[in-house]
Amino acid sequence: MGRSLLLLLVAVALPAAAQIYKYTDANGNTAYSNQPPDGTAAQTVELPPLNSVGLQQSNTLPIPTPATPVPATTTPANTGAIYSTLELTDIPTQEALRANNGTFTVGVKMEPRLQRQHLLRLMLDGAPYGQPSNVPRLQLVNIDRGDHTLGVQVLAGEQVVQQSPLVPFTVQRVHKP
Repeated sequence: MGRSLLLLLVAVALPAAAQIYKYTDANGNTAYSNQPPDGTAAQTVELPPLNSVGLQQSNTLPIPTPATPVPATTTPANTGAIYSTLELTDIPTQEALRANNGTFTVGVKMEPRLQRQHLLRLMLDGAPYGQPSNVPRLQLVNIDRGDHTLGVQVLAGEQVVQQSPLVPFTVQRVHKP
């Protein structure tokens, strides 16, 4: 199912208008599909636009263009900090992440190194996760099995300086009835 959802998310990123449906299957698990299930109530899922971080050549603020708008939440703050590389590591995207208790650690690759006034915060499924940290190894605890997205933000106080691209991944956990 993880690969099919990954393909579905890729298809949603294309210009074609696709719809995602969220429902609870017969075993009580949350499931997602590109077609509403027969005989089961389903909710439509609104997906946010994909975020991207481009390489910046200077310490000036990027200028949004109509083809690549920069949402206010990812516009660099006036701190002069621009990270040419900001991405998560140690997340398998081609196969399920095996975490029997839902706990695992991810790394943050960034260039240059994190500046003293900045902190890192994970974004799990579009929402802030955990406490901001200055350590480039971040732990997630008791994450539900299934499909998720994960990104990392650089913060200056409460202001988002920069955000990494979101990475889709699947958690596989042992289910004990």
